[in-house]
Amino acid sequence: MQVHFIAIGGSAMHNLAIALAKKGYQVTGSDDVIFEPARTRLLNAGLLPSSEGWFPEKIISDLDAVILGMHARADNPELMKALEMGIKIYSYPEYIYEQSKTKKRVVIGGSHGKTTITSMILHVLKYYDRNFDYLVGAQLAGFDTMVKLTNDAPVIILEGDEYLSSALDRRPKFHLYKADIAVLSGIAWDHINVFPTFDNYYEQFSLFLETVQPNGTLIYSDLDSNLKQLVQDNDHLTLTKIPYQSYNSAVVAGVTLALTPIGPVALNIFGEHNLLNLNAARLVCRELDISENDFFEAIKSFTGAARRLELLGKNEYTSVYKDFAHSPSKLVATINAVKKQFPDRGLIALIELHTYSSLNKDFLGEYAGSMKNADEAIVFIEDTIFLQKKLEPYSESVVKKAFDSTKVNFFNNIEILERFLFSLNYKGKNLLLMSSGNFGGLDVFNLTQKILQAIK
Repeated sequence: MQVHFIAIGGSAMHNLAIALAKKGYQVTGSDDVIFEPARTRLLNAGLLPSSEGWFPEKIISDLDAVILGMHARADNPELMKALEMGIKIYSYPEYIYEQSKTKKRVVIGGSHGKTTITSMILHVLKYYDRNFDYLVGAQLAGFDTMVKLTNDAPVIILEGDEYLSSALDRRPKFHLYKADIAVLSGIAWDHINVFPTFDNYYEQFSLFLETVQPNGTLIYSDLDSNLKQLVQDNDHLTLTKIPYQSYNSAVVAGVTLALTPIGPVALNIFGEHNLLNLNAARLVCRELDISENDFFEAIKSFTGAARRLELLGKNEYTSVYKDFAHSPSKLVATINAVKKQFPDRGLIALIELHTYSSLNKDFLGEYAGSMKNADEAIVFIEDTIFLQKKLEPYSESVVKKAFDSTKVNFFNNIEILERFLFSLNYKGKNLLLMSSGNFGGLDVFNLTQKILQAIK
């Protein structure tokens, strides 16, 4: 098979390209810009394009398929050539399905927790040396790539993103996988640029349930009122429905213990949201014939997915965490997790508004009260981001009103923010840094070391 990737540098795209090359496919690709770590990974795999840009001459009649990334626009010259030649064009989720039609497909969806639930399942399956394929949205310890595709694995674990598939295929990615076992962690409005109302966003999850295979299984959080309504609305579907809640636990001396049938099991993760994620992963593993005892034996060594409550450093007085949280529901869950884990410490919480949805003035009010449990709340918006996202900038007063708090500190200049962070006293307080971006280039590791050194 010979395939060509248009926008090969994308996070999922370059991992899929590497997976197909490992499978023996002839793989070529193009992109107008390729960032790290995709650049080095493609180079090491012998797949890095010799020049950045779009080259219609790469679209040749010998191609069996073209895989189109979300980054490529509808008027992309390579795409136009492929359409003209009648070559079969797939979005990457569509191609993933083509590669897994004969496998049992487990799809983890929801507005939050997808990567962590998927990561937990992968960790357990690998612990017991199971034969499985996967697609996950973060680089995981012990896994070379974010995508694995083989001919013989009987099951594939898929993180099911609800964002659009490509410029030609406007369906959400998770609609294309046709799950045998589906997980839904929750529904909290996101991606306002493509789902302008909550009802429109909610509808995507209803449509997802219709793609679950007849007599399939749905595992869902019944602590989420939107999900409970969704299940009621789709009662006509012939699915086995398994609700879940947070797994029973206790916090002892700063360690979260899962209270299992075989006794307390110390975990490397914490927070109500992660105990919900853990229970979802446990139920999936049960469907894959892994007992509860075996699940907890494996999960003891799970340290979390990248950028999900990632510990940057600690000493006896403070801990510094970095998290991918950016939507209102994730913000609330992450702040509450750190507060509950360290009840005797204050919390300094910083959120960078970086995504189109979080920056959109019409969506900003969804953040009302989301930082109320932080002792010091900081909101950062890089001063150039509005121009990049083609949005109208707004003032500090708009941010404070949206967050429903006059106590919120607002910054739009990284140098001033950095000086402010260095000025704070962290003794007896934790620092939580939350963003799907990079805090305007702030060196969070240097920040962490200076904080720890200052209060030895």
